Parts: sequence; C-alpha cells; structure tokens
Amino acid sequence: MNKSAIKNFAVGARKKLIEQVRQKAFQIGITAKDNLELKQEAGHIILNNIPQEKGFKLQRDKLIKEIEQKGYDQVMEEVAYTWFNRFIALRFMEVNDYLPTGVRVLSSLDPNRAEPDILREALNIDLAVDRTVIYGFQDRNDSEGLFKYLLIHQCNDLNKILPFMFETISDYTELLFPSNLLQEGSVIRDLVTSIPEEDWKEVEIIGWLYQYYISEKKDEVIQAKKRYNKEEIPFATQLFTPKWIVRYMVQNSLCRYWLESHPEQSSLKKNWEFYLDNTNMEKEFKEELKPYINRELRVEDIKVFDPACGSGNILVYVFDVLYEVYQQCGYLEDDIPKLILEKNLYGLDIDDRAYQLACFSLVMKATSFQKRFLNIIKNEKVNLNVASIQESNILMDNEMQYLAGEEKGQIYDTVKSSIDLFRDAKVYGSLIKVKEFSKEVLLGRLNTISQTPVDNVFLNESREKLIRLIPDLVFQAEIMNGIYDVLVTNPPYMGNKYMCGNLGEFTKKYYPQTKSDLFSAFLEYCPTKVHKNGHLGFVTPFVWMFISSYESLRKNLIENTTFSSLIQLEYNAFEAACVPVCTFTLRNYSINLPGEFVKLSDFTGIENQPLRTLEAIGNPDVYYRHTSLNSAFNRIPGSPIAYWVSKRVCKLFSESSLMKTYSKGSTGLQTSDSERFLRLSWIPSIS
Repeated sequence: MNKSAIKNFAVGARKKLIEQVRQKAFQIGITAKDNLELKQEAGHIILNNIPQEKGFKLQRDKLIKEIEQKGYDQVMEEVAYTWFNRFIALRFMEVNDYLPTGVRVLSSLDPNRAEPDILREALNIDLAVDRTVIYGFQDRNDSEGLFKYLLIHQCNDLNKILPFMFETISDYTELLFPSNLLQEGSVIRDLVTSIPEEDWKEVEIIGWLYQYYISEKKDEVIQAKKRYNKEEIPFATQLFTPKWIVRYMVQNSLCRYWLESHPEQSSLKKNWEFYLDNTNMEKEFKEELKPYINRELRVEDIKVFDPACGSGNILVYVFDVLYEVYQQCGYLEDDIPKLILEKNLYGLDIDDRAYQLACFSLVMKATSFQKRFLNIIKNEKVNLNVASIQESNILMDNEMQYLAGEEKGQIYDTVKSSIDLFRDAKVYGSLIKVKEFSKEVLLGRLNTISQTPVDNVFLNESREKLIRLIPDLVFQAEIMNGIYDVLVTNPPYMGNKYMCGNLGEFTKKYYPQTKSDLFSAFLEYCPTKVHKNGHLGFVTPFVWMFISSYESLRKNLIENTTFSSLIQLEYNAFEAACVPVCTFTLRNYSINLPGEFVKLSDFTGIENQPLRTLEAIGNPDVYYRHTSLNSAFNRIPGSPIAYWVSKRVCKLFSESSLMKTYSKGSTGLQTSDSERFLRLSWIPSIS
C-alpha cells in the first residue's frame, strides 16, 4: 500500500474541499462575517439576479441556522468531510465492482479515458433520473452540471443500503457541492490518478485515508499545547492502529478465548501468526482453567466490543477471524456475514465521521465475502451494533416535559435522569456509567407523542427533534449497558492537563484512581464491561507499567485479571502516537497461570517491531521473550510490571528487608546554592 500517495491525496483533498465549500457558501451570500439578504420577485427567490430553484431558501436557512449553532468554520469543515467520505466510498465501491448499477461514477474502466463512465451511460443507468433533465444538460454541453446531477442521484440511491454514509442529499450539503470536479487537479481527478487501484482492494485504506485527512488538524491541535475543547478531542485522540498490532490483540484475546473452549479447532492457529502460546502449560494449569472455560460456547454467542472503535479497523479484523471460525463450525457461507454483523460486533465512538467509516468498512468487508450482500441488505434490514455517541444537550427542560407528558412527577424524573445522562456525551464517550436508564419509559412516551399530531409550529419542531434523537440515545445506552465476551481497543490518550474542565471533573468523580489520563480511565472501565471469563486486548502508553502514579491501577489489574501476553515496543516505534507504547492482552479473572512477554527495547525502527515479535513467537528461547506470573509483580515494591526480572531477584525482594528499614536516605554533600558558591571557568576571581 502506497501510504505516501494516500497521505498526499488526503491532506491536499481536505484543503481543496474546505476552500471549495467556502467558495460555494460565498456564492450563495454566506460568509464567516455576515449573510446577504435575499430578494424575492414574482414568487421566486433572487440571488445575484438569478431566480433560484424551489427549496433553495429552506436549504439556505437551514445552513445559516447550523452555522449559528456550531460556527462557520466547524460547518465548513463538516460539509467538506461529508463530501470526502462520499467520494472515497464511491471510489472503493467502483474499483471493487460493488456499485449496484455496475457503472463507475468517478472514473472509467478504460484507463485511457478521463471522463467517468457514468456520463456516457447517463441515459442507461439504473437510477431514478429524469431523462428530460439529462437531455437538457447534454444539449447545453454541460458536463459538470450533468455530473453533479448524476452523482447526487447515485448517492441518494445508495442511501437505501448505506444510510450511515449516504444520507439523502436534499439539504445544505447540496448547496455546498464542490465545483469543477471533472477538471485536472480536482479532488476527484486526484483521487482517481494518485492512488493505485490495487491499494483500493483492501478495506484498510479507508482507515488510513481518515487518519491522514485529519493529520494536519491533529498536529495543529496538539501543538497548541492547551486544553482541548469538545470539537478538538477526536483530532487529538484518533490513532489508526497498525495492522500487526490489531492482529496481535485480536489473536491473543478473541482467538485464545475460542481455542481454549474448543481445542479441537487448533488448526485455526496456522493463520494466526501473532498468537503467543504459553510455553509452560502444565497439567495443573489446565485444571485451573476449567472453571473459566465454556465447552458449550457457540460462535454466534460471542460478543466483541470496541468502546473507541474509530474507523473500525479492529472490528474489521475481528470479522475476518470470526468468518474463519464460522466456517470451521460448518455454517453456510451465505449466512455468515449477516450473523457476524448482527450478533458478534459492537462498537462506539464520539466522532460521527469515524463512525460512518467504521460502518462502511464493515459492510464492505461483508461484501468482500459475499458479493450479493449489498442486494441482500437492500431488501432486508441489517442491524449494525455500532453507534456514534450522541448528546442530549439540544433538549431543553420544556421538551423533556413534553416527552414525559407532565411538568413534574415520577415519569418526568425518569425521563430527565435518562436524558441528562448524555449531557456532553461527546466529551465523556464510552466512559459514561449507564446505571439508571429507562428504555421502556422513553420509547413508550416517544411512541405516544409520535402518534399525536400537533398544530403548534414550535411544539412540532420539538416533536421532530425528539423523534430523531431519542432512538439514538436508547441505542447507545444499550451498547454501553452490555456485557461482552471480548473487548479489544486502542483507547484515547490524553493527560489531565489537556482535559477541558468538565472532562477533568468527570474523571475525578468517576475514575479517581486513574484520572491522570483517558487511557488509564479506560483500563479501569473496560474490565467492568467483560464477563468474568472473558478476555481483553489493549494498546496504550506503557508508563502505567512502572511509574508511581499508576500503582493503584497496576495492583487492580494484577489482583483481578491475568496477563496472557504483553509486547513492550521500542520507545519510538508507534509513530502515530508520539509516545512509547505497549500492547497486551488480559484474562478478566485472576489465575495462577504465567503470561508471555516480549521486550522490543533493543530493536529500533517501526518495521522491526512485527518482525522481532514473530521471531520471538517462533523461538521462545530468544533473550527478549520472557514468561512471568502475575504474582511476581506484587513482590517488588510499587508492583511494577517487571516481567524480565528473574525468579532469584523476586525471591530476594520477598525474603529480604529493604534498605529503608535499616537506614534513612538523605542528600550528601552539596552547596545548596550552586549559582552563589560555584565559580565557572570564565568567571574572573575576586582578586
């Protein structure tokens, strides 16, 4: 995969799209400072002396209202990204021949032709287009106008099967449609010509495009060295997890969970190259494992959760693994993709853009296994268990009273407490502890007001708002409330000095022992979302393994979970994070079973990390692979995860007294004021 080409395109596309969207806004009289007043003549809205189409004013007013709520720059950024998402989705689908029409939208099957095939097939394409309109564009020789018309109809048609990615384009995003997309140097021409078609064969490209698209904004946010506001948190915390780390985490959590329940399927391990087998699985250890093994476990019943799923690359690989397991269990191949999406995979994220890509990537992965899958979901609904966390901030007290059907009372209190749970939810994300949430009351009252029409314009607006938002709140609450078999994630990293005020207060209140960073709060939270015989996988900064401020977290993990494996990467080996990291897997129970550890500190270079890990897996005797029991870590003061320490040293700590019991450490000889008492070589003597 040519990541340089992908990065260059994504960074350039963001700049071009934002500039073009701003230009379109300017053309309809909207700027960052003020908005042009519209004129009306003979029943038509007039802009720049040109009569506008019906519905123009409604779309423009909606855009102005959105800008008033979010700010001009934020709306321009969102619209630009919406079009970026749609363009890369169309490109992925056309290269892989997934478009239901079978006609390329952005390019041509003929490599010598720059004009997209959809223009030549305009009158034959299976879309709900008006042939008269097409003839009009062709008579005027308006290729750009025809392309816009066909592209919007193609996006609207895909709404039936991919609603999360292709919302119906009838709002202000159509007003801000980028111009001159067929010209040399446009975003679409760059998209088609700069990234090789073979790179579009892997759905992983979707995640890399997103990571690079936000890279400049991410650098800008981080380099500001200030507390991040709500809109900046996704830019500051989104990290695309390298493919080999994803494979390692999933193979040593989900795959271990399955194989320990079904050892007869050990042949599956041949495709799991990062699976770290225990080198000393003695008979008594197998006996100890028995209480935590479910020999009746069915693959359909396994629930895998990523509480910070980003663009979905972890869930996409989980799909690959589960597909193999389903096959091994004898399921019909045509049934497997839908089963995985509906029964096995669960995800949450605070970023709407990443959520769209996660859903798209999962559906494309399913389609790669079953070419008819898009036709199937066109006719029968497929329920993805992935959500972009929504906030309840837009609901006022009078709207909660309207939903409850009373101004005060038990129902109102129930409605209010359930809705208030998600105030500022895009700041707190999956860390929200959902305890008192009444799905039945909310949906019951929502059903009542849905079936009761109102004449009041303002009340009807509130009604529509509730109908749109409440199902989302219920859906995300159900995922948050779930208990899962396996949890694998790359949680957000953010020190408390960068947390905005309400996030800092939230972590102090709900995660007082791990409040110093978001990743450590996730390490406390995640085991609570997994069954007591389940498994977890993480990639995080490795500071928690050693420094004193994380001692309580270490002791909690040591006492309540068991390390099944851990890889400590070389200091600079996770480029995207800019911090030293480790990746590790846990059993969500405490058992006297040793874990396998790999220490890569001696091997510099990003490319060396997976190679040396594979070497350690293939040869357990290499000096940088270690085996250690959880109980060994507690023998050393401070409980550092010092897996490389020998049994003899651990024994010394257990059987010997520490030096501090015999003497008190103190500072030796010193000047106490070096600037006053020390003369440097260039300072002349007093004499």
